[in-house]
Amino acid sequence: MLALPSALGRAAAQLADPAILRVLAKSIAITLVVFVLLGLGAGFAIDALLERRDIAGSEGIGALVGLLLAVVGGWLLFRLVALAVLQFFADEIVAAVESRHYPQARARARALPWRAELAASVRATARALAANLGALIVAIPLAFTAIGPALVFWLVNAWLLGREFQDLAWARHRHAAPAAEPPLTGAQRFLLGGTIAGLLAVPFVNLLGPVLGAAAAVHLVHRRKG
Repeated sequence: MLALPSALGRAAAQLADPAILRVLAKSIAITLVVFVLLGLGAGFAIDALLERRDIAGSEGIGALVGLLLAVVGGWLLFRLVALAVLQFFADEIVAAVESRHYPQARARARALPWRAELAASVRATARALAANLGALIVAIPLAFTAIGPALVFWLVNAWLLGREFQDLAWARHRHAAPAAEPPLTGAQRFLLGGTIAGLLAVPFVNLLGPVLGAAAAVHLVHRRKG
């Protein structure tokens, strides 16, 4: 029961590591740029549509709609985009944590080719999109309960994130034991994913959530594997 708080504490203590700070800066910048571009694109599209239909007094409507879409999209899709972006920098996080705490394991790790990282990112994004669309179908009838939709999305993303973070930490070591069981138990994955899913719902803190989850997963995996 103490493994997860310990792993999260050690992950948080390493946030000042220059290697982790570089990943944070890159992942936050790219994630924000994605949503800004989506908002701008939506704004231009709305303006073009209104201009084509010659609707009077439409100036500024596209910008307002684009801003609203960027904000709402950021709230709804942040997990998907942040996870996809993190996949490209996962090796840097794993390397930073292992170099400081698990140098022997780091020496045995394999480097993943960029094609493998790209494929992993696409698969993770597709799973996240499918899972959250499924959660939306379940959540809509529960909208009148207020807490129902939030609980559904939390449960789905707890399962999803726990699996993804485990894979991020374990992918570079799986070659040493290809037939081995997953390094974390279902309960450990769910608790890790649930904690990070909760952090992702908190403004500004959610920018740190994916990196904390990936770093904590490295500690959990190596603790589990001895």
